[in-house]
Amino acid sequence: MQAVEKVRRALLAAGHEDSIAEFPEGTRNCADAAAAVGCSVAQIAKSIVFRAGEDVVLVVASGAHRIDRAKVAAAVGSPVKTADAAWVHSRTGFAVGGVAPVAHDCPVTILIDSELLSLDPLWAAAGSPHHVFRTSAGALLRLTGGTVAEVRQE
Repeated sequence: MQAVEKVRRALLAAGHEDSIAEFPEGTRNCADAAAAVGCSVAQIAKSIVFRAGEDVVLVVASGAHRIDRAKVAAAVGSPVKTADAAWVHSRTGFAVGGVAPVAHDCPVTILIDSELLSLDPLWAAAGSPHHVFRTSAGALLRLTGGTVAEVRQE
């Protein structure tokens, strides 16, 4: 659980409470995470990783929405493509299903979908497909330094 501890250290260093919870049944996808936590799918702050060349673009969005890759490309000013699981792990240090919005192993451009700002509380991946942490939209913005953008599909 080295990745989970990395997230815990990042949260505490940023003055965020240690709100990481473990769910043995798994939180690999938004529906599983919402069922485990006891919240709506919309309150799951999912992390989707894209490639812009060799650069990592992380989109954090409501679990109720799909991401529009063209909008992501427009927001970062560069074409993006879906990143495969091996590349995501090698670059961010997290396995798909557990990519946290903080504590990456490389520089990451972070976009936070504007729809997420209206939801509270939020639950985000905490480094493994079995761990999430409770947060708010304001705290997520502060923790990540992300840019708010409209990147969901209409």
